[in-house]
Amino acid sequence: MNDIAKRLISNDKNINLVYAFNGTGKTRLSVAFKDESKAANEGNHSGVYYNAYSEDLFIWDNDIENGELDQKILVTKSSLNEYHSGIDELKIHEKLKPFKPKFDFRFEYYPNRPEGIQYIRFYGKDELTDLKEEDPLPTPRKISRGEQQAFIWSFFLALYDVEDLTGTGKQEGHFFIDDPVSSLDDHNIFVTISSLMDLVDKYYKTRKIIVTTHHIGFFSIFADWLTRGEKASKYKDHIDVFKLKKNNDSIELLGPRKEVFLYHLELLKTIKEAIDDDAILVYHFALLRQILENIASFLGVRNFSFVLKEIGITEEEKLAQIVNIMSHKTVFRYEFTEPVPDNKEDIKRIFNGLMAKYNFVLHA
Repeated sequence: MNDIAKRLISNDKNINLVYAFNGTGKTRLSVAFKDESKAANEGNHSGVYYNAYSEDLFIWDNDIENGELDQKILVTKSSLNEYHSGIDELKIHEKLKPFKPKFDFRFEYYPNRPEGIQYIRFYGKDELTDLKEEDPLPTPRKISRGEQQAFIWSFFLALYDVEDLTGTGKQEGHFFIDDPVSSLDDHNIFVTISSLMDLVDKYYKTRKIIVTTHHIGFFSIFADWLTRGEKASKYKDHIDVFKLKKNNDSIELLGPRKEVFLYHLELLKTIKEAIDDDAILVYHFALLRQILENIASFLGVRNFSFVLKEIGITEEEKLAQIVNIMSHKTVFRYEFTEPVPDNKEDIKRIFNGLMAKYNFVLHA
């Protein structure tokens, strides 16, 4: 794992996207990356991390002894506390807004304010609206796991913008972001990708950005936006895409593979699960297009409409246009929504045709 971390550190591309199956060692990779980058920086932090340890900095104090009247999150002290004064609630509200939160919050700093934020209390969405200074605060509430993750992610996005941290500070070298979408629903996964695109757009020339994930939908759409989206020409000389994979008792970092997206079996399994569970969403068109382009590249043809014709679809040009439109809907910031029945049938027809023509074996 340390050798893989060294490889990523020495890579001259600033955008590094890594897909890994669960249990492969993504979190261990983030720790190894931190250790190796610190060793190269005289034992000092040289970047900022978002991973399982980052989320563990936020610990619930449920105030059980007082009947849960003062539920709040304790922010464990870390090397980031000195930068808390550069974050304000309005900045986090700005980052949080696309997640459509149904809560509000307040910070409580340590008496010695430079020590950072000590507690965060959460309230109903409108409970703090028009609250006068002399009015007592309402009773704090607990938020859901998904809401908590959206909040912590927004907290870190605001932290990334603190000038002392990302301008001339000690930890300005890189961002390492490990699986920011666990516990999030489909809409919020899309919002998270959009916020990462904003982060990449702002820092891809000046910071190394490493994003790891086990979520195939998140990975494929984020990779697609970076390599084929409307801004892909800006990033093409700055991005590498990898796969972290177990090989017997060792771990391999495969890639970069620039020519095609080689995770077609995982994508096919994702689409099959959606069909079986009657849970087809618009984003499955983006996954389907990845597969069709992969096959077209293998066959040496330019357009995937050829593949559609090969699998027995007679109106291949029309269906290719539908796939393109649905996979690029509203540029690249569309929300996860359920397609109309005809479009669901389009996905089923293409999937069944691919399986019948090419005999893909989808292992459990």
